[in-house]
Amino acid sequence: MAPPPPILHSRSTPIFLLLAVLIPAAASIDIASVLSPYPDFSSFTALLSSTPSLANEIAHRSSITLLAVPNAYFSSSVDVTRRLSPTALADLLRYHILLQFFSWSDLRRVPPAGLLVTTLYQTTGRAPSNFGSVNVTRNPATNAVSIHSPAAYSPSNATVLSLVKTIPYNLTIVSVNSLLVPYGFDLMASETRPPLGLNITKALIDGHNFFVAASMLSASGVVEEFEADEGGAGITLFVPTDAAFADLPGTVSLQSLPAEKKAVVLKFHVLHSYYPLGSLESIVNPVQPTLATEDMGAGRYTLNISRVNGSVAINSGIVQASVTQTVFDQNPVAIFGVSNVLLPKEIFGKNPISMGSKPGKSADPPRASLSPEKSPDTEAQPSHLSSPPGIREDIKSAAGGGGGGGGLRILLSSLPPSCTVLLYLLV
Repeated sequence: MAPPPPILHSRSTPIFLLLAVLIPAAASIDIASVLSPYPDFSSFTALLSSTPSLANEIAHRSSITLLAVPNAYFSSSVDVTRRLSPTALADLLRYHILLQFFSWSDLRRVPPAGLLVTTLYQTTGRAPSNFGSVNVTRNPATNAVSIHSPAAYSPSNATVLSLVKTIPYNLTIVSVNSLLVPYGFDLMASETRPPLGLNITKALIDGHNFFVAASMLSASGVVEEFEADEGGAGITLFVPTDAAFADLPGTVSLQSLPAEKKAVVLKFHVLHSYYPLGSLESIVNPVQPTLATEDMGAGRYTLNISRVNGSVAINSGIVQASVTQTVFDQNPVAIFGVSNVLLPKEIFGKNPISMGSKPGKSADPPRASLSPEKSPDTEAQPSHLSSPPGIREDIKSAAGGGGGGGGLRILLSSLPPSCTVLLYLLV
């Protein structure tokens, strides 16, 4: 009779067994390689292989479920995926990676009310509200499992077909009968995007109402940073009109701020995503981070965007402005004129600031949002161009209270825009 196998002492337990327990298996899984033995998923696998950045993101996840589309259901989506930019395509694929492990039996036990499950796309910060998540629901009568956007009336949904592969408890791959598209996702982004490299300063000067903002951007150097960010998710700029700068109360002096704080104020007017006017009007998450948030830390330098009296309202915490016109709107850049300078409460305090309340001057009511060709101000020079912030006091002192001031204002207003901007920069 053979002797029984030796019993290992607890202290002699092989170290590789401990490592196998402690190290997540998903960290070494290449999903494209796992799918490669299945020819029915060759088109979907090719998409995964074309976006290598996903491999690094998945490597940091220990429990995921992949929704893979077989070739028979993928053919109608080929043209859509070809039009997308690399960034948009990667986001579309991220939407098919659930950050939760579902075994086949787990899916069969999903409650009829459904489960809200986060996807890899939600972690990018580019999904509005919770639209980077999916609802996983089950029909108790047929036991069919469906996956769709949490947005009401979303046209994109899919039904789970079968189990493809499971690696407990790190990876499950299931087949679905349709490519899922996040709610609000721009499938035409690649086709409508102009060549990158828009000259933002020139676009503002061409808009005729934004000479002060153009000069401030040029002097600060941040415009180069904005233009460098035109790729990827794009940018949205809220640019105060020349009248908005002229209406700043005397207690607010942008010119006296240190250069680094001026740059923060300018970045406070920019969202690090492309939002056309329609998206701003129906924005789901009203609190939006700005480029200043990225520099100064999460939860700070945010803007609250809402719809007030038929216009898009932007609240900084101490100042509320309205979108008055569209200066430029072509994916991936949107530039909107706003009625007031957006002053961050982190710099100017937390008490509301009354704008446009100077003696003898009433604030203009907000105008409806207009396209560039319909803006009533595109043909005329702004009436406040002769006295942007920082120059008005010099004009008054030079005038000495007499008629010379009027002559100087006439001289300034008669100068071409380029000379006026140069004079502002010199001052």
